[in-house]
Amino acid sequence: MGKRKVNRQNPIFLNDISIEAAGAEGKALARHEGKVIFMDFGAPGDVVDLKIHEKKQSYCNATIIEIKEKSVDRVDPFCSHFGLCGGCKWQHLSYEAQLKFKQQQVHDAFERIGKFPFPELQSIVGPKNITHYRNKLEFSFTDRKWLDSMGDKENMAAHEHAGVGFHIPGRFDKILDVDTCYLMDDLQNKIRHCVKDFAVANGFTFFNARSQEGFLRSMFVRNTSLGEWMVIIVFKENNADDIQKMMQHVKESFPQLTSLLYIINDKRNDTIYDLDVHVFAGREYIIEKLEALTFHIQPKSFFQTNIEQTLTLYSHTRDFAGLTGEETVYDLYTGVGSIANFVARKAKSVIGIESVEAAIEDAKVNAGLNNITNTHFYAGDMKDVLNDDLIAKHGKADVIITDPPRAGMHEDVVNKIKEMLAEKIVYVSCNPSTQARDIAMLSDMYDVVKVQPVDMFPHTHHVENIALLRLKN
Repeated sequence: MGKRKVNRQNPIFLNDISIEAAGAEGKALARHEGKVIFMDFGAPGDVVDLKIHEKKQSYCNATIIEIKEKSVDRVDPFCSHFGLCGGCKWQHLSYEAQLKFKQQQVHDAFERIGKFPFPELQSIVGPKNITHYRNKLEFSFTDRKWLDSMGDKENMAAHEHAGVGFHIPGRFDKILDVDTCYLMDDLQNKIRHCVKDFAVANGFTFFNARSQEGFLRSMFVRNTSLGEWMVIIVFKENNADDIQKMMQHVKESFPQLTSLLYIINDKRNDTIYDLDVHVFAGREYIIEKLEALTFHIQPKSFFQTNIEQTLTLYSHTRDFAGLTGEETVYDLYTGVGSIANFVARKAKSVIGIESVEAAIEDAKVNAGLNNITNTHFYAGDMKDVLNDDLIAKHGKADVIITDPPRAGMHEDVVNKIKEMLAEKIVYVSCNPSTQARDIAMLSDMYDVVKVQPVDMFPHTHHVENIALLRLKN
């Protein structure tokens, strides 16, 4: 065990602490004097010196001061922004270790939270591409970029304070100016640098989150596996001449863009869903394909951000459902209807329910694009829409597919699912903890017969998981 030292400011230092495991929310876990210690950027097998920065009754949060011995699972991070940027926080772990820890995360959630019987997990499925896998990124502009050192602050010119990048974790007003991001095809780096350089050269102001002033506010970049690209620039000020200059420069610099759009947002929040989208060049949408299905992705549309693993996830979901063409399927939390439309050709009918009305409109459009006539979509709160009248209209569910948000399902929804007595439930989740909690509520009536983890987001702790439940005899 480590030794405790106290200096004049009374921080607690612990020496030679062995990291035991990967804990919740991507943190590493160690133990000392009966308390669990959580820290970022540790690897199971490391021996480290720690500084305790938060002490609770049963656990502490700490910062690694020095790595005394490196774990066999530790590798050198590939990104220069590692440790500051909020993304890719598991870069210091080999990818094989990441998959192992994600698989363990699912197992632990089912065993410790769910406490129901479950079979051995199938091996987690990782992607071929563990960098450049995302199809959407959002960048923020700032007139006061994050500085590693305050020493040069006063000597910097105004334009040197300008930045375009990601929020520092936990800070709404602090933006890390990103040089190279490895999450998406390198074209997004070129677009971001082009926009920033042109803005600085022309004296355009960058946004200040505290004063709510500045011309350039944020930028979205999206692409598809078909090579189509969408760029959306969000301006705080409706300065027509400067908007024209910026958009024309981007258009001329990147003629391969499919969709070049802009938005004026003079509100105090960053959401764009209640704002008009202006088409500067090209289409208002880009096109993606999943197998034979075509999807139009609008500026405000949600779509899974890793297309390779989306196909993996949906294919396993469809296989778990075991459809023969005779089943009535209820797709809960259907979003833009991606899963509903993906499984529709192997079902008699699919009923999709989602709380966001705009997403349901996208679901209907995507069904129409693919000549799918056996899907029916409804918008509203799940616990209200999934009622006896709807079931009477469309018939008893043979299969229920549910893909709720991270918070999982409302208890009323779980109880309604139990009333429906579907033969199978395919539960897709981005949070194994809430998935385990929900399945525990179903476990008096359903057995877990198959579990398949899928890694959608390499170098993060996030894991998707599919569980097949079958009605007990």
